[in-house]
Amino acid sequence: MIFNFFISSDAFFKADHEVTLIACLLFMGAILYTLSKARRGADLYIRSIPGLDAVNEAIGRATEMGKPILYCPGLSSAADVATLASLNILGRVAQRVANYESRLIVPHRDPIVMTVAKETLKDAYLQAGKPEILNEEDNFFITEDQFGYTAAVNGIMVRERPATVFLQGMFFAESLLLAETGNSIGAIQIAGTDAVHQLPFFVASCDYTLIGEELYAAGAYLSKAPDLMSSLKAADLIKGILWVLIVIGLVLTFVGNASIFEVFGK
Repeated sequence: MIFNFFISSDAFFKADHEVTLIACLLFMGAILYTLSKARRGADLYIRSIPGLDAVNEAIGRATEMGKPILYCPGLSSAADVATLASLNILGRVAQRVANYESRLIVPHRDPIVMTVAKETLKDAYLQAGKPEILNEEDNFFITEDQFGYTAAVNGIMVRERPATVFLQGMFFAESLLLAETGNSIGAIQIAGTDAVHQLPFFVASCDYTLIGEELYAAGAYLSKAPDLMSSLKAADLIKGILWVLIVIGLVLTFVGNASIFEVFGK
């Protein structure tokens, strides 16, 4: 009976899932290929993203004006991919803020996100060589109530008058309230979210907006780390292959050949 526990009742490889296997191998191969290119010093081109190009300018402006920078990591939990992307961006922003020796305010709705952000900030300031200037009290929890948090952040904006506001992560009905308050105090605002329904409000109220996958690519774009850049380029390569397959499928369907559906239906 003990040995039966280690014996699978199904075959190790299911013949009807070979397309999934090929796709996984293709993606792994693309990552290894782009990673080897990156480590050899090859230039992995990524198109310019204005919102990310403006990060240094926005932080520099706040430093010149003697005003703080406010970073809102969204209102979702640490399990949300947009929140993880936002924390990645926070690390890059914090490193630049540390270099300028400016003040960075990070209010939170989720206590777990606050804890992760605390370690992210420590690491960023340490990498900048200035761990002693980190004020941990500027990374704080407010409340889990959606509009209670929104009201508190708006109050911080009005009182502290930050010169730069980052709104990065998952946002809901409060997006316009936050963006309009930042706009009313004259702050440079760089927003980013994958919430489709909130994008119009950010586009209308903010100076720069990261749309959809630009939020996920921001960490690699700002850091230029070979590992992150290679995974980003691998994803683009796979997307290109998928587009080619889609076009081939459309052509075959148009001429009455449905064989491609039999292949990819497995």
